[in-house]
Amino acid sequence: MNNLNRIKSLQETLPYLHDTSSKIIVIKYGGSAMTDPDLTLSVIQDIATLSLLGFKIILVHGGGPAINEWLEKLQMKPKFKNGIRITDSSTMELVQMVLSGKINKDLVGTLGSLNVRAVGLSGKDGQLILADSIELYAENKVGKIRVIDTHILEILLENQYMPVVAPIGTNESGLSFNINADTVASEIASAIKASSLIMLTDTPGILKDFSAPDTLYPNLDLKNLEELINNGTIVGGMLPKVHGCIKALKDGVQSIRIIDGRLPHSLLLTLLSEAHVGSVLTL
Repeated sequence: MNNLNRIKSLQETLPYLHDTSSKIIVIKYGGSAMTDPDLTLSVIQDIATLSLLGFKIILVHGGGPAINEWLEKLQMKPKFKNGIRITDSSTMELVQMVLSGKINKDLVGTLGSLNVRAVGLSGKDGQLILADSIELYAENKVGKIRVIDTHILEILLENQYMPVVAPIGTNESGLSFNINADTVASEIASAIKASSLIMLTDTPGILKDFSAPDTLYPNLDLKNLEELINNGTIVGGMLPKVHGCIKALKDGVQSIRIIDGRLPHSLLLTLLSEAHVGSVLTL
């Protein structure tokens, strides 16, 4: 690309840069795309670009593949129900170490190297995420969110810091709960009244046939989503994503997309161009 083409490309982004400082964007990054170091760096570079352009970004991350890797090292078999990890007390400590101590700090460090002032948090910091067990069974440390306290996020955003949130919740006694990262991202977007929620995942979006990428649903409204859930098209790990997105739509988040984090620069294409990437969800 020559210099004139570079300038033209920059000029084409100008309509998307109006009043970026007033736009809070919640980005959820997860899936097997996080296991590729080169791809992870590319995604974080794009997030850094958006931040340096003035967008207020809250990054919520998952880490399932890394958790599974450590469980395998310890010969502990991961268990799932309706696309959500089942976490007993014997694995909760490991989950917290991997999410909060390893993945979170690696992301913060990479963002820092790109001149972004990022701060790593879990839901325990500032009691950001108050949670209870998803079941009455006391040994299940999978949590359901009771309330999101956005105060610490607002302080960071107002002072030009990017919050990077690990999906760990707490209760008043200080117990830790593992919470689905899609749910955390959706609830944070709702609570802080984000202008946009973007789910970066390892599929092209919502598919009619999950084995056929060309069966993407580009646009879906609430009625469509409920039909796809009821007829079994939306299953597994896509279920908590879509349930969270439905709640966020009803709570007033105006722009919601599920996009492929493996697609080069999918975030920039989504926010700085007219390109149609992934599935767009609307009321």
